[in-house]
Amino acid sequence: MRREQERRRQLRTMKRRATGMLVAMTVAFVVVTLFTPGTGVWGYVQALTEASMVGGLADWFAVTALFRRPLSIPIPHTAIIVERKDEFGRTLGEFVQENFLNAGVITERVGNARIVERAAEWLSDPANAVQLSGRAADLAVGLADLINDDDVHRLVDEELSNAVARLPLASLAGRTLEMMTAEDRHHELFDAILRGLERFLDESRDALRTRFAEEAPWWLPDAVDDRIFDRLFDGVCRMLRDVNHDSNHELRKQFDVWVASLIDRLQHDPDMQARIDELKTEVLEHPQLRQWSASLWGEVKEVLREQAGSPDSALRARIADGIQALGHRLSEDDALRAKAQEMIQDGVAYLVEHFHEELATLISGTVERWDASETAWKLELLLGRDLQWIRINGTVVGGLAGVVIHAIAQVIS
Repeated sequence: MRREQERRRQLRTMKRRATGMLVAMTVAFVVVTLFTPGTGVWGYVQALTEASMVGGLADWFAVTALFRRPLSIPIPHTAIIVERKDEFGRTLGEFVQENFLNAGVITERVGNARIVERAAEWLSDPANAVQLSGRAADLAVGLADLINDDDVHRLVDEELSNAVARLPLASLAGRTLEMMTAEDRHHELFDAILRGLERFLDESRDALRTRFAEEAPWWLPDAVDDRIFDRLFDGVCRMLRDVNHDSNHELRKQFDVWVASLIDRLQHDPDMQARIDELKTEVLEHPQLRQWSASLWGEVKEVLREQAGSPDSALRARIADGIQALGHRLSEDDALRAKAQEMIQDGVAYLVEHFHEELATLISGTVERWDASETAWKLELLLGRDLQWIRINGTVVGGLAGVVIHAIAQVIS
């Protein structure tokens, strides 16, 4: 607004100067014509003022005809901008398309601009990397907020279900057990289970004795209860110790046979695989699993928002480190820098080649939508100050031309 007001003031000033000069020459012409004999020097002065009037009026008409009809008279080929605004828009669009939106020109300009080198230098600066990391984190939060939560929940649920449904869980479990048995890892697991059972029995002896007494018949004496429990309990403990200390114990062999049978059934038994798939389906349809998958996106957004809001967060630090690393690599790796520059130039050339017509149409279409009178006024504000110099120059040059013509006429006569 301030610039427009300044342009208005400058245009008024220049119009007053140009018009004042024309008026001054007109007054001088009237005075010389009425009060001098019009010969000698006065003849030259009269020729000067007369020609200045003609030059000033002609240029006033030319300048005014660009923007409006002089004196509101409908003279042909006046108000040129108002009448031919749409044609000017099309011409401007074609001019820009041919001279600016040219693949060769744009590619050369991009190449000379050293975009990749300057970008690498800028990205390598720690302060710039920190600033850009904050912008990137804020952008990530903004994009996350734009996404509909229900759509994300449905997508996560569907992808999770599809991923698990495609997973051959039975065969995978069979191959895992097969790998464990090949390296005898299942014996380590078996030993850990036995040791755990021993510790459990040792720590729970009193609790198990109380439970056994509660479940025994009421008519059985307590001494008998204790003796039976001790024999059963001690027998189980001895068996566990025997198995733990005897690597060739029969129970271990039975365990090996059972594991081998389980591996075979997991990999080749359709019934076993069907039962595993049913179990997998039940797990997927469990309400708690669905609730967890639905809350996952909300938790991710909350963590992202917290990380983005803290200047010292791990997220922003990692983004900044990645930005700096990219900048250093672009600075040091000539091949990578050349490839990035080539990609940029190819991308710009592609855009120019495929969308230059749309850009030209955008210019012409925009101009066509402008109001003709408003457009003429805007252009007059932009160019009018300089155009008023044409009027002034026309007045001066016209006067000089008149003097020269008068002198030639005097010599000839």
